[in-house]
Amino acid sequence: MTLATLDLALRAGTMALLTLLAATLLRDVRRPSGRLAAAFALGTAAYALSSAAGFAGEVTWWRAPLLALSTGNVVVFWLFARALFDDDFRPRAWHGALWAALAGLSLINCAVLAPGGLAARSLGIALTLTALGFIALAVVQSIASWSADLVESRRRLRVIIVASAAVYGSVDAVLRLALGTERLPAVVSATDAVVLAAIVTVIALAMMRASGDDLFASPVPTAAPAATPDIAMSSAADRKLAAALNELMERERIYRREGLTIGALATRLGVPEYRLRRLINGTLGHRNFNAFLNAHRIAEAKAALADPAQAEVPVTTIALDAGFQSLGPFNRAFKTETGLTPSEFRRGAGIATTS
Repeated sequence: MTLATLDLALRAGTMALLTLLAATLLRDVRRPSGRLAAAFALGTAAYALSSAAGFAGEVTWWRAPLLALSTGNVVVFWLFARALFDDDFRPRAWHGALWAALAGLSLINCAVLAPGGLAARSLGIALTLTALGFIALAVVQSIASWSADLVESRRRLRVIIVASAAVYGSVDAVLRLALGTERLPAVVSATDAVVLAAIVTVIALAMMRASGDDLFASPVPTAAPAATPDIAMSSAADRKLAAALNELMERERIYRREGLTIGALATRLGVPEYRLRRLINGTLGHRNFNAFLNAHRIAEAKAALADPAQAEVPVTTIALDAGFQSLGPFNRAFKTETGLTPSEFRRGAGIATTS
């Protein structure tokens, strides 16, 4: 078997596996992260073929769209990383416009500019550098939200998807900047196909084994779990830990502390961090540590807004006292849980204000 035949066979198999994964992920099409996961799989399938050595050298009516999908897929990767690990994330119109801009530039590069010309090479370099920028954004997003993620299967998947895709994408981009797509040696292209097939196989197996409810947030915002639910069915150790946690939350109001992390809270409680994660996620029902803190903060804010004695206290003061750092996040979190703005909630409680 020649290197070219091996290259083609591996890329065809990778495309088939990615198409199957996309079809499987469409079961969660109502969830933003599910839609983006399916789109990322299809975009990667396009990349598996279009990244072969010499593919971009001859522009035809069917090659140019595949190259455009491959180029725009880096935006989908960034959005997918955000949606998978941030349950509150929702794609916006400008995200679609950003994808269309990159895909459109790729089409121009393929179909309008002369292949191999200076303008085409310059735009190709700019698109490759842009791809590296989006990969960096995805990595930064994943690292920033790592500690607050309480869903263990999703935390493991984060390492597999983001780390492997980021390393592969970065190395591939650097190689193409150095060698050029058309001048990739056959052995490099075949090696690329082997690595890509291995990464896609590992990711596909990991995603198919994980629960959709663990990976993908609800398609519509729902009220947060109760801050202190009934845990009568939990183990004695969990009940004891929950009681200690509730003591810190209700009496000391530790959720007001700026920059509180789950690691710091576990240290304060004298338990391993994984036990506290398991309690807050598995027993108390929160997918994110910040959401858990916000449940307590909003409970305090609701009590203050419904208190006639605090009728003249500004909403901003109530939000800051409860532990929110600014009014914007407070308003969004409050409306997500109650369906009302803080002012509407206060009026509904029959509290008249002059502010």
